[in-house]
Amino acid sequence: MNILKGFALAFNMLTIIPIFKIHNYFNGINGISAVFYPTIGAIVGAILYAISFLNLPQIHLGVIIFSMWVLITGALHLDGLSDTIDGLFVDKTKSLNVMKDSHIGGMGMIFSTVFLMLKASSVIFLPSYNYLIAILAFSRFNAVLAIYFFPYISSGVTKLIKDELKLKHLLFSFLSVLVIALYFNLTFLLILSAVFSILIALFFKHRLGGLNGDIYGTIIELSELFMLNYLIL
Repeated sequence: MNILKGFALAFNMLTIIPIFKIHNYFNGINGISAVFYPTIGAIVGAILYAISFLNLPQIHLGVIIFSMWVLITGALHLDGLSDTIDGLFVDKTKSLNVMKDSHIGGMGMIFSTVFLMLKASSVIFLPSYNYLIAILAFSRFNAVLAIYFFPYISSGVTKLIKDELKLKHLLFSFLSVLVIALYFNLTFLLILSAVFSILIALFFKHRLGGLNGDIYGTIIELSELFMLNYLIL
């Protein structure tokens, strides 16, 4: 039962699709929910891949897929990216307070707009849209890695997940992405994206002493852009 609740909780956290009704972070299911982050990513990627079968001009189709990507995920990670960028352009002693501010700053808006253009272009020119299944799974596994290995410096939902996340949860999460990596022959990309994400996490650990929810979103978004362009190149 906890496994099903953990899956439902992860699905509600990472998408806006109104299927499950679990929004409460019960003790015992928070760590389990992290196991399913890559699975939820793969499901969203599969939905985007299904959209790619529409008979539309390539560029228009790419824009639609990218737009649906943003909408299905509720722009959750993009919001974290913009908040994190705002936090980088102030003294590090003020970073956390700036990142908690619900209003987006000028630098967050500018850099997020540039990021969105880059990511949209990357989606348009992706060699095959079935890769989205792997990209979304890998990026969410990178967030699980960051949650497990790096200190958490804020309060809220992710603190509950951090407290309950065990090695067994991390290993199950890894097995799920390993299966996907082997299926798509993208094991090297899985390793590269994990290393890339760890470097981002190390930067923020050095700057702030740890990570928070906004930085997890940043790791997801930046690792996705990295993987998209790796596959294009």
